Amino acid sequence: MQEPLLGAEAPDYDTFPEKPPPSPGERTRVGATQNKRVFLATFAAVLGNFSFGYGLVYTSPVIPALEHSLDPDLSLTKTQASWFGSVFTLGAAAGGLSAMVLNDLLGRKLSIMFSAVPSAAGYALMAGARGLWMLLLGRTLTGFAGGLTAACIPVYVSEIATPGVRGALGATPQLMAVFGSLSLYALGLLLPWRWLAVAGEGPVLVMILLLSFMPNSPRFLLSRGRDSEAMRALAWLRGADTDIRWEFEQIQDNVRRQSSRMSWAEARDPHMYRPILIALLMRFLQQLTGITPILVYLQSIFDSTAVLLPPKDDAAIVGAVRLLSVLIAALTMDLAGRKILLFVSAAIMFAANLTLGLYVHFGPKHLTPNSTMSLEGMPLGGTEQPLATPTSYITLVPLLATMLFIMGYAMGWGPITWLLMSEILPLRARGVASGLCVLVSWLTAFALTKSFLLVVNAFGLQVPFFFFAAICLVNLLFTGCCVPETKGRSLEQIESFFRTGRRSFLR
Repeated sequence: MQEPLLGAEAPDYDTFPEKPPPSPGERTRVGATQNKRVFLATFAAVLGNFSFGYGLVYTSPVIPALEHSLDPDLSLTKTQASWFGSVFTLGAAAGGLSAMVLNDLLGRKLSIMFSAVPSAAGYALMAGARGLWMLLLGRTLTGFAGGLTAACIPVYVSEIATPGVRGALGATPQLMAVFGSLSLYALGLLLPWRWLAVAGEGPVLVMILLLSFMPNSPRFLLSRGRDSEAMRALAWLRGADTDIRWEFEQIQDNVRRQSSRMSWAEARDPHMYRPILIALLMRFLQQLTGITPILVYLQSIFDSTAVLLPPKDDAAIVGAVRLLSVLIAALTMDLAGRKILLFVSAAIMFAANLTLGLYVHFGPKHLTPNSTMSLEGMPLGGTEQPLATPTSYITLVPLLATMLFIMGYAMGWGPITWLLMSEILPLRARGVASGLCVLVSWLTAFALTKSFLLVVNAFGLQVPFFFFAAICLVNLLFTGCCVPETKGRSLEQIESFFRTGRRSFLR
């Protein structure tokens, strides 16, 4: 028997029965994992995450190229490069803010489709850039689209999936974002920076085409009183041979209990603010691990440390490891559970960040520092250490430690924070709260990304990594104290726990 969400001692605790009551005749119920239409709808939606991941790391190969540009209108100084790298996160924060309205106004699917407009415009601006303002505006627009999809896609996927596959499908947004980043790194080895922007238009167009044929979320349709349309959407998602009456009644009952929008007075109710607070803190702590500045400045970080392989190759290798790690998380999330993967993830990231910090502080330095492409104009680390030879195997440490960090992040704190956000937020607040989570996430990312270069130039590259390592220890504590286990539970069961749970919030 699987334990309740946060564990319960009372024998009559039955908020989360292991199985819902069977319908008459042992009918085939919801969640036929063989139904390929759910996977098709998920794939159509998460193409938006592909564009998001592609756009996020667009600066990794582009900043070094523009620092060497012969065009004075496009040649970037270090300050301009920091804005070019970080303004994406400001756009993403604005996208999250707009999702607070659009998620409930247009619905999940139409909000995802709407993101294609700023995304396509942003890539077009960067592809034809004639000055810094076009680069910054294009980067902001693609960030806006990314923030909007980051808030809408996890909610859409969680609301159309069944409990048995919601963990695996909930990892697909992060998986596609990682695949988008890897595609950028790979194309960066072949294409000039303008054509990288042109290539970003492709997934956006495919997403619009596929989503045009997909249904909206049945839960959203029921919340708008479109019962017959919700029934048709659920029937399409589950398949013609599946009896959907039990699931439809469960969703309908939950929606009826929350037919009105959440008021500020209700926001003070523990069953409302506790899951929202958990989701917000997870998004905040996820960014404080340093994932965004590491991805944005990945090639520049390798340029600034003594590494054995060319920095472009290192960045591509890290992208491949990230993709493999998210695949592992997607396959194990519904088997191992959310919490155990979060524990493992935080522990791996702690070890990786600590290793990177120690290597930069005590390890070897460049034979000849890269004054234009490195994060600083002099060797990093703040101590005079022996210079590295090109064949020294110790110079593999930055690559291996970064691979370890990315692997740890992608196994847990990357995909699971988005999944848990979409699982635990109450239906009445899901649209607004998911947008708020994305807003907090990307404002934090902007602050880190913008200040990263300043901290490195003032104190050395090791300082941010030591800070990120300390945050990973906080994440371990937070996971043990506050994060619920939601494996195998329907969204209605999870919401029922926060509404009727009999134990203290903190275990």
